[in-house]
This record gives sequence, structure tokens and C-alpha cells, in this order.
Amino acid sequence: MTMSTMIWKELKERPTALIASLLAIILSVTALVAIRNVTIFSEQEVAGKLDELGANVLILPQGVTLQDYYAADMHQETIPEEHVAELALAGLTGVEAITPKLCVPTKVDDQDVILTGILPQSEIQKMNAWSGGGMLFKKHEGCKAKINVADENQDSPEALAERRSLQHLNKSEVILGSDFAAANNLKAGDSLDLLGESFNVLTVLPATGTVDDSRVFAHLHTVQRLSSAGPVVNIIEVMGCCEDVANGLVGDLSELLPGTKVVTIANVVETQVSINRMMTNLSYLFLAILIAVGGASMASASFANVIERRREIGTLMALGATPRFVTRLFLAKAALLGLAGGICGYILGSVIAVFLGPAFADVAVVPVPGLALVAAAVAVLVTLAASYFPARQASRLDPCLCFKEV
Repeated sequence: MTMSTMIWKELKERPTALIASLLAIILSVTALVAIRNVTIFSEQEVAGKLDELGANVLILPQGVTLQDYYAADMHQETIPEEHVAELALAGLTGVEAITPKLCVPTKVDDQDVILTGILPQSEIQKMNAWSGGGMLFKKHEGCKAKINVADENQDSPEALAERRSLQHLNKSEVILGSDFAAANNLKAGDSLDLLGESFNVLTVLPATGTVDDSRVFAHLHTVQRLSSAGPVVNIIEVMGCCEDVANGLVGDLSELLPGTKVVTIANVVETQVSINRMMTNLSYLFLAILIAVGGASMASASFANVIERRREIGTLMALGATPRFVTRLFLAKAALLGLAGGICGYILGSVIAVFLGPAFADVAVVPVPGLALVAAAVAVLVTLAASYFPARQASRLDPCLCFKEV
């Protein structure tokens, strides 16, 4: 009789112990997988929403008071543009995009308008390349992702409305806010005269409900030249990873640029980071429950099984079974239970997460295949660890003493 045959025969003849052990494993794995599924997609949902906010850190002149996030650049004070190069070359972990701006009030056909100069990300990327890599190859720890100053996936001009940054912009092009374009009956491809020069309209931004809807955006260096402002900016907007913003990025920026004021949407960032950490800690809590409940149940069932099968174990050893064979017999059965419990728990936990995710976390959840391997591996390791000492006890039984028992 082979080992596999013996295992299947015992599982068939003793279903009560099997069901009790398997149920403890399945419930623990189910809780772990469900919580982890919701956590993963909750973090992704939050990251997307924060990404839609655009810049979450503002670098302002020292004397400026922040009154309105979307109008933070509406002041007359300036800071040197060289701060942009310092920031790009510093390679700070968590900086995803840098957007310096200079606002100049002007008129178009007797209509007041704010001409806003922005520096496209492609030019900031060139600054970074001069340093031999810097931020482009900086290991990013907070969000566990590779961070670049420029994102080639955000090459559309409409990205300015979504992320408050733009990848490419020629010095002869302008981008119009939706309200300004509608008021002046302008569209992409038209010409617009500003400060004595003619510009080509690259695109019209979608409505954002902010002051950007009534602005005209042009290349920063063009605005500096036409306004005779020189190499200065009103504000440097920084898009930073939420975890890094909460964990010291603001302090790093203040230390790098001591003559400026660095502010952030602290309540949004810190609240979201705390929620993500709470969800992660909950998944770790259920992992501990898996180890404690599943392990204790498996150990108890294994010890009971050894006591119940003392005469059978003695018979096997009298027929030539070695202590190693007996140990492997018990561990193989434990591994089989762990594997079955892990797979069943993954399926049940994924189903629960798919249905309860939208209800409890307001996020759409789909099964994560990678969690199947994690669930199965953890369940197998826990059952093997819980069954090791009972298996060793079985392998040390004396056949003679087993047969003396009534």
C-alpha cells in the first residue's frame, strides 16, 4: 500500500476531523484573501483620485499666504526659476512631476485674462538627464513604483486639466481654458494675438470648474520674455506620491529650498495614508488569525489523530515502516489539507470581496490571481508547522507499547 493510498483511505474513513481542520483553514484564508483584495483595489482607487487632483505640494514665495489651492499662483511675488533645476537635479524620492508657473495679467480684445506660463515636463526631464540619471533611476519606496519627472503616457495636452502638468508645449503655442475659448469663439488650430505676438491654439481644455477655465497657458519662457519678468516663477507645483508627502517629502523640499514656503493638502494626504495603513494592518491581523486559529486547530487534530492511531502506527512500524516514513505520512496529509484549504479559501474570499467591495469600500474588486499562490503557500506552511511535532511524536512510538494498549 502506497503513502498516497493510505492518506486517502484515512481521509475517507475519518471525515469529521478532516472537515473541522479544513474548515478552520478555509475560514482563515477566506478572511485574509477578502481583506487583501479590498485593500489592493482601495489603494488603487485612492491613488487614482489623488492623481486626478494633480499637484499636492505647492512651493511658494516666503511671504505668500495660500488662500485658494487653484489660485495659489495669483500673486505678485516671485521665486527664481533656478529652483526648478535644483529640484529636478535633487532626485527626491516621491516626486512624480514638477510644474513651475508664472502668471501675468493681460488683455485680449479688451477682455481681462490671466496668461499663465508653464514649463513642459520634457524640458524638466532634460535637466534631470544632465545629472546622469538622478530621479529617473531613483528607487521609489513609498508607493513601490518607479517615479519619473516626465510621464510619456500623459502626452495629451488635456493632461494639463487632469494633472496640472504637460509633457510637451512649443514656444509658439497656447492652450485655452474652456470659458475663455467659448467667450472668444476659439478652437484648436486658430490664431490668438497676445502681447503683440501671434500664437497657434494647440487645444482647448475641458471644463474643470476652477480658475483654469478662464486662463490662457503658454510656454514659461515665452511669458517671461513678453512680460519682461526675467527668469522667475510665481509658484512651483509638485505632484508627489501620497505616502512620501506624508512621510517627509515636504520637509525635504523645505530643506532643499530654504527661501520658499512649502505647503501641501495635508488633510487629504494624511487621511488617505492612514486609511491605507489601516486596511493593510487589517490584512496582517487576519494573517495572524490564520496562523493562530488554523495552526492550533491543525495541531490539535494531528495530536488527536496520533493518539487515535497508535495501534495502526505500531503495526506499520512492526511491518518495517521507518520513523521517517511515518513523519512524512503525517506531513503529507497536513500539506494536502493546507493546499485544499488555501485554494478553497482563496475562491471563497475572492467571491466575498467581489460582492462586498463595492458595498463596504465603494470600489470595484476583481480576483487577484497572485493571492492564490500566497493563500496556498501560507496555508500549507501553517499546516506543516502545526503538524510537525505530532508527526515527530508518532515516529517515536514504540510498537511493543502500542500493542500492549487495550
